[in-house]
Amino acid sequence: PVFDFKFTVQAPLTAVQEFHHDTSALKRLTPPPTIVRLHDIEPLGEGSVSRFTLWVGPLPLKWTAVHKDVSEHGFTDVQTEGPAKKWEHTHTFLSDDETEIHEHIEYEHKSAFWGVVTRILFARPNLYLMFTYRRLVTRWYLSRSGDYPTGEQREVRGLVVGNLEKVSDRLDSIFASMAYFVALALFAMIYGWRSRRY
Repeated sequence: PVFDFKFTVQAPLTAVQEFHHDTSALKRLTPPPTIVRLHDIEPLGEGSVSRFTLWVGPLPLKWTAVHKDVSEHGFTDVQTEGPAKKWEHTHTFLSDDETEIHEHIEYEHKSAFWGVVTRILFARPNLYLMFTYRRLVTRWYLSRSGDYPTGEQREVRGLVVGNLEKVSDRLDSIFASMAYFVALALFAMIYGWRSRRY
């Protein structure tokens, strides 16, 4: 399947680039209730690798993405390990007075369990909702911060964001553990109910 989505933001190309180069962008752009656990996120560049887990309820989706075709006008992230058989997501930035963002995804499903999971998660209505959320978040962050800071301002901001991310990672671990125990409790309840029934 192929999915396309595009929108405009009232921000220059440089601000859009900075937003997507930020290693915390994935967390910002992932809609709740999905929880993102970042394991190893290299700065965006040709061949850079990102490893993370998407927690969809009690279900962990472990993902490794490699970036290619990185330029001032966008990049493509390719899933090399993960739930889908194929996932190539191309971000294209076209700038005039404002910046137009094109999202293009080519993907394929695996067979068996993960094929069922991705057919549900990546159904067209779900992808549309996810990218609608991304559009709102991108516009909000860029309108809130204006042009992204540079130099010393970005270093100071990086220290603040880094500390916040440590707190966020700790919360992610707690939520993931809670989700795991909730899943175990539900399983125990269902198993107990079936045992009493039969």
